This record gives sequence, C-alpha cells and structure tokens, in this order.
Amino acid sequence: MTDSTRATMDKKATLAWLRRISGDISTATLRRLEESLPWYSDMPPARRSAVGLVAQAGITSFIEWYQNPHETPTIAADIFAAAPRELLRSVSLQQTLQLVRITVDVTEEKVAGRGDHLREAILLYSREVAFTAADVYARAAESRGLWDARLEALVVDTILTGETDDELPSRIAALGWHGHGEVSVLVGTTPPAFDVDQVRRKARKMGVDVLIGVQGSRLVLVLGRAVAPGAEPGPEEDQLAFREIATQLEPYFGQGHLVLGPTMPALVDASRSARAALAGFAVAASWRSAPRPVEADDLLPERALAGDVVAKKTLVERIYRPLEGHSTDLVTTLWSYLDNGRSLEATARDLFVHPNTVRYRLKRVSDVIGWDATGPREALILQTALILGSIGSSEVSRRRQGARRTERS
Repeated sequence: MTDSTRATMDKKATLAWLRRISGDISTATLRRLEESLPWYSDMPPARRSAVGLVAQAGITSFIEWYQNPHETPTIAADIFAAAPRELLRSVSLQQTLQLVRITVDVTEEKVAGRGDHLREAILLYSREVAFTAADVYARAAESRGLWDARLEALVVDTILTGETDDELPSRIAALGWHGHGEVSVLVGTTPPAFDVDQVRRKARKMGVDVLIGVQGSRLVLVLGRAVAPGAEPGPEEDQLAFREIATQLEPYFGQGHLVLGPTMPALVDASRSARAALAGFAVAASWRSAPRPVEADDLLPERALAGDVVAKKTLVERIYRPLEGHSTDLVTTLWSYLDNGRSLEATARDLFVHPNTVRYRLKRVSDVIGWDATGPREALILQTALILGSIGSSEVSRRRQGARRTERS
C-alpha cells in the first residue's frame, strides 16, 4: 500500500469520525459559550439560538472544507448566511471573534490525539473564518454608512425646506443625534476636498452634535449642543456660543461667505434658522466688509431689500414697534439723527433741543432695542427698519380709513 493511498484512507476515516462527533462538538461549544461569555447568556432566546446556528454551521462547514480544501474556498462565507441579518446589529465583531475562538478551542480539544495534520487544518480554517467575519462586518458597516449618509441628507433637506413631519424625530434619533436644547444652522460653500470625518471630530471636541448636508457647491451644517446618552447637559456658562462654534468650524468651508442662522430652542425649529441662513447666504456678497462667519440677523437690511418677508417682519417687530411703543420722541429723534448724517448738532437744531438731549435719547434707543445708531452698519439696519415700519403704518392707516368710509356709506 502506497503512502498516498494510506493518507487517503486515513482522511476518509477522519472525515467519518468528524461527522459522528460533530453533534458532540456543537453541544460542547454551546455549553462553553454559556459558561464563558456573559453577553451570550444575557441574549434573548431567539438571538441565542441564532448564535448557536452560526457555531454549528462553522463546525459543519469545517468538515466540508477539510474534505475539499481547494474546491470549496467560499464555504466559510456560508457560515454567516445561517444567521438572520439583525444579528449583525446585536453581535459585535469582537464578540464574533470570541465565538470563533471558543469554537476552535472546543474542536481542538475534541480532536486532540488525531494528528498534527488535523490540528493544522483547524487553525488554517479558523483563520479564514476570522477574515471572513471581518469582511462581513466591514461590508455591513459600509452599507450602514451609505444608508446613514442618505438618511442624513434627507433630514438636512427636510430642515432646509421646512417640510417637517412626524417621522423627523425618529429619523434624527436613528442618526445618533445627542443634541439637546438650542440649535443653529451654518451655511457656506463646499471646499474642493471636503472631509466629513474631520468636521465631526472637531464638533465632538467642542461638545457639539452636527448634521452635514452637501448640496453641490453649498455646505450646510445643523449644529446642536451635544450630550452623551444618560448624561445631564453641562452648565450654560461652560457652553460655547454658536458664533464661536462657527468660527472654529470656518476652516472646513470653502472660499466665500459663511452665514450663521439665528439660535432656535430645539431641533424641530431648525428650519427657521435654516431659512434665515439661506436668505443671508444669498445676499451676503452685497455687504462688502461682511465678517466670516456673519450672522444672518446682521444681514437683515440686505435680506429685506431682496424681498425676504421674514427679514422685513423681524426689522419691524424688533426695532420699529418697540421704539414706537416706548416713546414717539425716540422714533422722531432717530429719524432726524439718521436724516442729518448722524450729526448730533444738526439733529439738535432740527428738533430744537440741546445736543445732550439727543445723546440721551439715542442712549435710550440703544437700551430699548439693543442697536447703537452711532455705528454706520447699525445705522443702516435702523434706517431700514424705520422705512419698513413707516410703510406698514401707512398701509394700516389707509386700511382703517377705507373701513371707516365703508361703514359711513
């Protein structure tokens, strides 16, 4: 009898023996999993059964591979086909490798004394299974990454359009959003080489959660103050202002203007911040010395001239109405001051008052609305608000007069 014939007969005998004891190996493996892996014991019965199927498939697949190691190179990939797809979400790669190691250890113990050839075959096969597991999880991670990117783009687009629905909170939660409380939207240009991971790392260092939307040449970031699951938000004084956050994220944007929308109380209100930021981004070029980043509310005059209804309403409600409701003298003084080229003396002569009175009234204007009329940029904002407020007041007066004529007739 030749050596090759003897080797073939030994292999057939080994295969027959392996098939007889495969059930014992499976039972011993499951028992070892129960004893050695706490995460396996804590699993629901259905998932524990699925893990057991993977272990049994691995043992069966090894026997087939041992029979034809060159003709069946893809058998290892079939091991994970026995598991339901959701198992990949509940069992990590590290846990899978622990499963492989225990299965190999038990198999080695059962075949001890059958020769070094069988032991080497087990080691070779276990290596292939480990690489296959890594490939399976890598593909799953890649698929999940692509799905997350599409979902994130959908969420950002929903925020920009303002077409929110009941599913928006669940979609945001699926993206792992840990933000709480206030949010703001930052709009700029997309750089030639945009690295999403760098932006996320920078945001995490600042304690900020971020949703990223790349829309051609436009880059949109939805910013929120992040908090780890189960943790309480930090003291408000320790949190960065959104203007500072935008300043630190500025290098990740391309050339051009960078506009920060107003702060909103919650993520569901982010569409209002997004609309203001987009409107500001559209007209930012008209302010030649605009800072980078610039707040959308600092572009209220340009936005109003471009027909932004929200900007017009904001100017009237935040400047004209408070001044008109406080004192007509403040409105008259501000009109005169702006019409006279921001000259205290000319304003005093126009109003027949002392220049110190003009100074006092301008100080009251600043106290009431928060804008200082002595600055050139803020003077433009205030003058635009006065014009819009006057137009609105004239229209209201005409409506009232028309209503009175109708009643008399």
